[in-house]
Amino acid sequence: MANCIVVVQFDLPKRTEEQAVKGGASTAPIYRGLAKKGLIRKDYLNGESGTGGVYLWDSRQAAEAWFTEERIAELTQRFGVRPHLTWYDTHVTVDNLKDETRVNGKAIEMAT
Repeated sequence: MANCIVVVQFDLPKRTEEQAVKGGASTAPIYRGLAKKGLIRKDYLNGESGTGGVYLWDSRQAAEAWFTEERIAELTQRFGVRPHLTWYDTHVTVDNLKDETRVNGKAIEMAT
């Protein structure tokens, strides 16, 4: 089964580094707690074209269970603008931190 990446973007001005760190650090415990629900990783975004996050889930089913209409409404209320979500299935991952390549979440041997 493929992993799922969801890119969440809010059309908001770029924040200062201090604002971005404060915002991310304040909500990080929520996402740390989602490990058992399939969230592998979340990266917080802060750029000229907005703010948001990149979520790596162990499956599309897990991502869909989190990003319900109720969750979107909650995020819209918190940020004052509705987020745009882009969904991707990811079949191949190169993970240099673990020094491995994975296909559908499973490490494979690579010929060198």
